[in-house]
Amino acid sequence: MDSTSWKDFSKIDPELEALLPHLPPFQPLADHKDVHHLRHSMISGSEYLISAGLIKAPDLTGISKEEIRVPTRDGLSIRAVHYRPTSNTPGPLLVYFFGGGWTFGWPESKESWFEILVKELGFVVVGVDYRLSPEYVFPKAAEDGWDALKWTAENAPTLGADPSKGLIVWGTSAGGNLAAVASHMAVDAKLSPPVTGVFLEVPVLVHPEAVPEKYKPHYNSYEDNKAPVFLPREDLTYIYNSYKPDPSSPLMSPLLWPGGHKGQPPTYLMLCGQDPLRDEGLIYEHCLREDCGVPTRLDLYPGLPHSAPDIFPNLSIHRRSQRDMKAGLEWLLSHSIC
Repeated sequence: MDSTSWKDFSKIDPELEALLPHLPPFQPLADHKDVHHLRHSMISGSEYLISAGLIKAPDLTGISKEEIRVPTRDGLSIRAVHYRPTSNTPGPLLVYFFGGGWTFGWPESKESWFEILVKELGFVVVGVDYRLSPEYVFPKAAEDGWDALKWTAENAPTLGADPSKGLIVWGTSAGGNLAAVASHMAVDAKLSPPVTGVFLEVPVLVHPEAVPEKYKPHYNSYEDNKAPVFLPREDLTYIYNSYKPDPSSPLMSPLLWPGGHKGQPPTYLMLCGQDPLRDEGLIYEHCLREDCGVPTRLDLYPGLPHSAPDIFPNLSIHRRSQRDMKAGLEWLLSHSIC
């Protein structure tokens, strides 16, 4: 593995550098004493960006949206949001896990992306509202993710989907962790219908305390990018302290999956160069492609912090990432029907 050029990805993007003096500083997560208030504030902030015209509100014309309940192993159920074309034409199925450090977030945060998937690619989308920390700590989110994927796959016809056209698992950040875990569990369990593709967007793939020795020379972004404009070290520490994971468990660190990664579906990764999580994504992609023969596709945005396409909607990366996402999912679908 040649990682000699990876450090160059941390050099700040000129467009972001020009924007920074005009932005208020991000408040550290630990300064917020009420997690429920912060969750509400994040949703309100997203609504403000739309009302201020900084981002385009999703146009759900031609899309049916409804809340559904997904049963879980403990006899309860979790909320999910179901999107499908109003034409009722069965399309490929996509299961989405949102980001937010297993502590924040909501599935509707990606509705503008879902609009593209449903209208332009014919997807049926299920966004899973898994349970969050600190109320529910590790491995509850991972268990909810697997339970939701199993249930969604088994109930695809009822949801108006045709998984023979594709069954994709997509996750952002902590949701990318859940997507990678669920995909491995699906392969191990021989899930039917099978997962045909995985989309990992700025994913968490290994806990910093559990990086294998052979990968440590390539794992530098956690230290090099410890103070970016978004997701600095103190926020990562807050998130891990909230979720309380076992670093060495594959349910936290799917890079360490005991059966390895052979048999994983084709995988599309979207990474950011100034992200502390960058190198675990690059290491994981190398393992899939070179060690296990899994087809991969990679989009990496140099000089931009974690989740930059969502955090900075006024940068050109916002629109570019949506185009890349569509192309990446089309690539996954092309493998689904081979």
